[in-house]
Amino acid sequence: MIRPILTEIGIFLIPFVAYALFLIATRSGVFVSSSWPAHLVAKLVLGSLLLVAISFVLLAQFSGAPPGSTYVPAHIEDGKLVHGDEK
Repeated sequence: MIRPILTEIGIFLIPFVAYALFLIATRSGVFVSSSWPAHLVAKLVLGSLLLVAISFVLLAQFSGAPPGSTYVPAHIEDGKLVHGDEK
């Protein structure tokens, strides 16, 4: 469960990292507060939320078992745990 959460956090941080790289490339102060005005941070947050929403939609659309498949949960056979299958 930690991997999808870290993936979404990484996707959220993409616009901020891109802007920080832009500031580094233009030799502006990355840690100077005037480089991060409130309206720009708000736009970066909106862009980040949009990217996260798109990634959630893509994850729901293109992951998981194919339509019509049957889920078989993990179970015990002969005293051993057998992974479930999607048939």
